[in-house]
Amino acid sequence: MVQFWNPAYSCFTFGDVDFVPTLEEYTSLLRCPRIQGYKAYVRPASLPTFTKKLVMITGMSEQWAVAHVQQRVIVSVFHGPFLISTHPDVKKMVDFLALSIYDMVIFPKALGHIDKAVADLFGRLGKQNTPVPAILAETIRSLSACRRAGEGRFIGCAQLLLVWFHSHFWKLDKVPCRVFFEGYSPLKEAVDRSRRDDISKESLDWVPLPGIWGVVGYTPLLVLRQYQARQFIPATQGLAQSDFSYKGDHYKKRMREIAEAWKKPFSMKIFTKGSTSTLEYKGWFSKRVNDNVPRPILGVARSLEKS
Repeated sequence: MVQFWNPAYSCFTFGDVDFVPTLEEYTSLLRCPRIQGYKAYVRPASLPTFTKKLVMITGMSEQWAVAHVQQRVIVSVFHGPFLISTHPDVKKMVDFLALSIYDMVIFPKALGHIDKAVADLFGRLGKQNTPVPAILAETIRSLSACRRAGEGRFIGCAQLLLVWFHSHFWKLDKVPCRVFFEGYSPLKEAVDRSRRDDISKESLDWVPLPGIWGVVGYTPLLVLRQYQARQFIPATQGLAQSDFSYKGDHYKKRMREIAEAWKKPFSMKIFTKGSTSTLEYKGWFSKRVNDNVPRPILGVARSLEKS
């Protein structure tokens, strides 16, 4: 799948069709009541010390937390399996298990240990915060990094990405492909396209998705055909300069602006009239410059255009 990823526009490109996971699709696929909040997780400029975060999540004493924290370079980590097996509180033990799943499956960066950025996101769930933008942001950032380097380990939820991919293809080799629930497809649901009014006022035509290790530009207008809407030329000015990592001090001002922009979410209904595209869009697509996107198999491209 990585070979079809287009870092220039942060999307998959199959022939003449762009695809990218959307916030609405990922939220629908996860179907978890605890993450159905409306507030995106935005990493604070300064994370709490890992010891304090560990005390808050576990309910244990600070002395206990200090004794179980390991210092590795600038990332504080702790042995998840050890804590799960030794914690006296069953509820907290379940929380540890969930936190370990977040680290090993959703954000698999430090295998076998919990990254403090993952712990900070996990600790803010249940307060109307949703991790979906962060999950999608790190998925896009990792795909772009692997595609540009031509190699590398994917640091994202590969399982969710694969489920999303198959949700667009209900029949593979004439065999029905059922994901999670029989008869369910996120593409058949009436979905809203989330935009931020502060972002539109700033004359930006893309959405900065805050992850836990960096920010990436997200352009839902690029894939209107996924919503069965008419595709027009999306405005992508500034998209290439939207990505940055949380390193140094230069990013803190930008993070404050992004945090303010995500405080006022609103939704827009999209009028669906079939998966079509304007003549202007077809002309723009044929002339745009992609990032080393290979030409796919002709039959695959045709089937995607019809889907």
